[in-house]
Parts: sequence; structure tokens; C-alpha cells
Amino acid sequence: MNKGKVTVNKYKRQLWIGAVLVLAITTFSFKDDLFQLSKNLDVFASVYKEVNINYVDDINSSKMIKTGVDAMLDGLDPYTEFVPENEIEDYKLHYVSTQYGGIGAGIFLRNSKVYVSDVFSGFPAAKADIRPGDQLLKINDIALEGKNNDQVSLLLKGAKGANIKLLVKRGTDANPVEKNLVRDEIKQPNVSYSGMVDGNMGYIKLDKFLENSADEVTNALAAIKRNNPNGIILDLRSNGGGILQEAVKIVNLFVPKDVEVVSQKGKIKEKNFTYNTMSAPMEPNLPLVVLVNNHSASASEIVAGSLQDLDRAIIIGQRSYGKGLVQQTFNLPYNSLVKITIAKYYVPSGRCIQEIDYTHRKDDGSVVKVADSLIHEFKTKNGRSVYDGSGIYPDVFVKQDRFANITQALVGKLFVFDFANNYRNTHPTIEPSKKFSLSDADYADFVKFLDGKNYSYNTASEKMLSSLKTEATKEKQFGEIQAEYDALKAKMAASKKNDLQLHKEEIKQVLENEIAGRYYYEKGRYETNFKYDKELGQAVKVMQDKEMIAQILKGEGSYKVIGKPVLAAVGVKKPVADPDSDDDK
Repeated sequence: MNKGKVTVNKYKRQLWIGAVLVLAITTFSFKDDLFQLSKNLDVFASVYKEVNINYVDDINSSKMIKTGVDAMLDGLDPYTEFVPENEIEDYKLHYVSTQYGGIGAGIFLRNSKVYVSDVFSGFPAAKADIRPGDQLLKINDIALEGKNNDQVSLLLKGAKGANIKLLVKRGTDANPVEKNLVRDEIKQPNVSYSGMVDGNMGYIKLDKFLENSADEVTNALAAIKRNNPNGIILDLRSNGGGILQEAVKIVNLFVPKDVEVVSQKGKIKEKNFTYNTMSAPMEPNLPLVVLVNNHSASASEIVAGSLQDLDRAIIIGQRSYGKGLVQQTFNLPYNSLVKITIAKYYVPSGRCIQEIDYTHRKDDGSVVKVADSLIHEFKTKNGRSVYDGSGIYPDVFVKQDRFANITQALVGKLFVFDFANNYRNTHPTIEPSKKFSLSDADYADFVKFLDGKNYSYNTASEKMLSSLKTEATKEKQFGEIQAEYDALKAKMAASKKNDLQLHKEEIKQVLENEIAGRYYYEKGRYETNFKYDKELGQAVKVMQDKEMIAQILKGEGSYKVIGKPVLAAVGVKKPVADPDSDDDK
């Protein structure tokens, strides 16, 4: 009897929800130009009502609506999205703020066990001597066996000032150790590193454009200026962007007041804005280089594109991502929100660098790039040629090296991670990170450490050989070539045995990076890697050569190939294509 009442009440509630939806949407129908909107919303509400009432099993209404909304927005672009109430905090952490309460350590699962992946300097985990590679057994007496990453992260986070107890096991130590910590406000900086590099150049690594990013760059620049630098390097590599206004403030550090930085234009005139610099610049004269790569996007491209258009900076690296779309968030009922692309942005020359055309899709729904025929030429302040539709092209292109297959395998299978942990546990100290270098004896220890471990990988040649076997087998010809195939395969296997020595330098690079991080955290990783950083080295070289700077800012060495600009690297006499372009956007 009670069950019947519950069922009747459920149906009444569902009918009421459907009626409210229909009543809400029919208010649109009083305007003729909204008839189609009203009609389609009416259909949506009716389907929702009928399914909710008549479907054979109980359904999760919230999940069904979320799926429907996501599917509706999926046909627009990847940046227009619905955020329900239960995802709001994660959204704010990712897109707005960098603060949360915790211990300052990252974790990952390995063989169903929880390990520390990284520790951040100055926070509770580092102060308690928790290290990467430590296994977490319990949090506040709650065993972690069987828990996933999200569940463990939730246990680690909490209010600032709250106590947290960890049971930690290190390496081969038989007895776990109990650690008592006090949670602190964990604020991940936007500027992950700043300081001086070769040539007395100031260097600022900006990871994101979230709250206070402009203030952090300002503080970093002020500290650098006390060293009387010969130039400034702003590193935006792999910076996916963030808040547009922060980008404008950062450009303002290097260009005069009342200069246009970026404008946004959409179909609603009230949302069209032009953003100008608001104050006198902090450093208007020193040579300036901006580093970008295939993953520099959005606000990063505003900064790089604006400074390039204004002939204030030289851009070095690889072509940027190509995101020229502006989003705005709108509050929705029940503490949810929707983020909508409302406009495209245009840097001072008038170009929009958006690469993917989400409006004109193929018949199968897949997206396409802006056609070569639709790419236009624009002029910088000094008359240099720049182009829209394909991200920011660097003034100096530097080919991005990729690690060998063996190096990727050693990193991916965590052998580099494990060796760094062992190294830290057996070496109390190392040299300062800028001087630290792995000795030949240390590298020999690493090779010995790998004995008996499976770090198998396939080279490009082996993949081609495997394809040859597959095709020859299909054509029933493999028997004729099997002897030669087996001999070639054996030679390749023998050659791979030398890979640890053949690729010693790059393997040492990743080992030094990982080991330095154990002692000097993120700062150590950067400083140890400076000597290997080709783009950084090229930036220093360019800024030390005033004649080269003048040539670049005059547009010498630029080319146009297949409707697109391809800029010559320094010292290269012919056009250089971008071999590292990322087509998967």
C-alpha cells in the first residue's frame, strides 16, 4: 500500500516537473521569432516526461538531463559546457582559482596501491619529509586499499588548519611510519619559476592565466629587474590559457598605456569589447622573447600575438595551438552554470588565430580547419606580414625534439621514477640544481638497475618490419622472405641492446630532471633542464645579437607556403615547414 502511494506520488511529481518545463518554455512562444525554440523545447520536455513516467525501469533523472544537455552542446565546440552543482568546485579550481586545502602532494595508483607522485616545496608534505615514491597505507586510520584516485584525493583535502594522520611506507623499509600533518591552504602558483639564466637574461615561466597571474608576473619581473638583466624571456610553452583580463595586464607590463591588446567580437553587440592597456609599462625597452609551442593556447596566444603584432617581442618555438574563442559563464538554477563561447578574439593587427572551424562541419559531424583559401595576411605595427586562422607562428622556429622510444619506455614504465627514489634515499645531498649532472658511474648504476626489468618497446623500424610480415602473409608470400625477415629482425634486436648507450644523453636528461626534483622540487627540475633547453638557448642567442633582432622585426626571413606563413629558423636559408604541428584539435 505504501509502495503504491510512493509510486503515485512519484508520477504526480514527474507530471508536475513536465508541466513546469512546458509552462516555462511556452513563455517563449509569444514572440514569433522564437517559435522554433519554443517548439523544440516543448518536444524535449515532452520526451523527458514520457520517458520518466513510462520507461520500464527507474531512471536517474539528473543523469538523463545532464546527458541530454551535454549532447546538445557537443555539436557546438569543446569549450561550451554545462557544469552541474556537484562539479562546481572542480571547475573553479581548474579555471578560476588555484587554491585548496590539503598537504601539497600528488598521488597515483600503481598495482592498486597508492603512491606519492610529487611533493611541492613549502607545504605540509614536504615539511614532514614525505617523498615521491612513498606508499600511503592509511589516511586518518582509513585503509586505502581498493580506493581510486578521487577517493584518496578527497581524504587528503580538507579545511585549512585541520589535522591529518598518514601511515606511510618507504621503499623496502619493513615498518610503516605514522606522519601527523596539519592541512594548509595549497596555492599552486601561476608563475612556477622565475630567475636569471645564461647571458644575464631574466626568465619567467607562466603556467596558466588564473587569478593573480598578472600580479605574479609583475612581482617576478620586479625581482629580475634588480639584477639589471640584458633581456626578458617569458615562457608560455604548454600554457593552455585562462582569464583574458590577466593576459591584457601582462601585455601592459611591456607596452605603453592606451594601446589595443585584443578585441572580442560576437553576434551580441553589447558583448563586443576592445581591451586597451591601462597604465604605464613596467619594462618597455629591454629585448623581450616569448616562448610558445603546440600547446600554448587562448590567453597565451593573446599575449604572444599582441606582442608580435606590436613588434614588442620576438616569438620563438613552434606554432601555437590556435584557439581564438572567448567564453563567458552564466549562472543557472540550483547552483549550476553553463560556459558558452560568446565571441572570437582579435589581436591588434586584426587577425583571429582560431584554427578549427566548428561552424562548418563535415557531413559526418567532424570538424575542419580554416581553409587555406580563407587565410588572410595582416600587418604588424612595423609592417611585417602575419596571418590569421592557424595559431601564432614563431618568428624563430625551433624544431621540437622527441625522445627516443627507449627513453619513453623507461619513463612510462616508471623506471626513471623508481631510480630517482632510490637515488634520493641513498644520497643525502646533491650539488645545486644548476650544477647537478649525473656522472658516468651513476649512469652505469642505472643500467645495472635495469637488469632483469622489462622495458620492451618497438622501434619505428620494427613496426615497419611487422607491417611487412602482415602484408606478405596476406599475399601468401611470407614463406619466400621469411629467412631474410628473421635475419633482419635478429639484427634489429641486437641493435636495440645498444640503445642505452646510443641515447645516453637524453636518458641522462630525464634522470637528472627527476632526481633534482627530489631535492629541489619544481625549481630543481627547471634549473637542471636549462642546459638542455633548445628554445631557451635560442632565446638567449637572439637577444645577444642586436642585428638579428633588427632583422627579425623588419620581417626578413619570412615566407608564405601553401597559403600559410612558415618562418625560417635563424641560419636557415629556405622555408622551414612545421613538422610538429598538432592536427588533433
